[in-house]
Amino acid sequence: MHTRRLGTSGPATAPVALGCSSLSDRTGPADEADAVATIRAALDAGITLLDTADFYGMGHNEDLIGRALRGDRDRALLSVKFGGLRDPDGAFVGIEGRPAHVKNALAYSLRRLGTDHVDIYRPARLDPATPIEETVGAIAELIKAGHVWYIGLSEVGAETIRRAHAVHPICDVQIEYSLFDRAPETNGILETCRELGIGVTAYGVLAHGLLTGSYETPEGGDPRASYLPRFQPDNLAANLALTERLRPLAEARGVTVAQLATAWVLAKEPALVAVVGTRSARRIPANVAAADLVLGQEDLAEIDRAVPRDAVAGTRYAAPLMAMLDSERTA
Repeated sequence: MHTRRLGTSGPATAPVALGCSSLSDRTGPADEADAVATIRAALDAGITLLDTADFYGMGHNEDLIGRALRGDRDRALLSVKFGGLRDPDGAFVGIEGRPAHVKNALAYSLRRLGTDHVDIYRPARLDPATPIEETVGAIAELIKAGHVWYIGLSEVGAETIRRAHAVHPICDVQIEYSLFDRAPETNGILETCRELGIGVTAYGVLAHGLLTGSYETPEGGDPRASYLPRFQPDNLAANLALTERLRPLAEARGVTVAQLATAWVLAKEPALVAVVGTRSARRIPANVAAADLVLGQEDLAEIDRAVPRDAVAGTRYAAPLMAMLDSERTA
């Protein structure tokens, strides 16, 4: 695959990254052998960036990646999030960004990943009790020590991005961005990243499965409806109807709905990398192929007419989770 640079200070990477959370999520980890095979298939297909977090499976995800990369560490760029606190039942109970935690968390991540450094280290959310300058400053110290190479952010607003970037150059901002979630276009996040030369890693590009074109409601309902309102029955029907509007557009271009939705995100920003998750090595080639679909302005306009901005039903998270997102705060 061709590559994209994550901002002016970041590394070059393939335009599609592998999101690894689904290999260790709370619905049950994937078969270990299958998970390792999926990671290695992604690398073999040209994917270079692996996105993980120390709280995915409470360390399981990092252990898994460490096994998959044994002897092949240099093939991957590791993007690691920290700061999400969970209890023994897996529930999230807080956000931690104090410098001592930053360094302690990295020590454990390095051990689980089986490496002496991570490429991009980022707080998963903004800790409201710790100034972002302190968190970023701690990561900057880890860069000087050689344990981290680049600093990233996740789900933060424009003001926080500027404050962090003033302490140390930020490589990229990870943000949810898709045809179903276009807030970054209007809340200043994308604009600020462009201005400061910061890359973007977009997750949720398939709207947690709604934009795959093959979503099927699990028997008994989708448990994610409790915290993802777009999966609540009334909203779900409306959102799947929106997805169906993309099917003829995808078929006309010889691609799947998922590939069209991924290509749309990639076409919006030249310094953007799409983070796409899967539990199956068989889906890797299709995910990678989405980067080959070139969409011009007329294509983008047609897609926008099919799925207009703000047409999706329901907020992306339930209200308590939305309140935790610095990226969703307005001045």
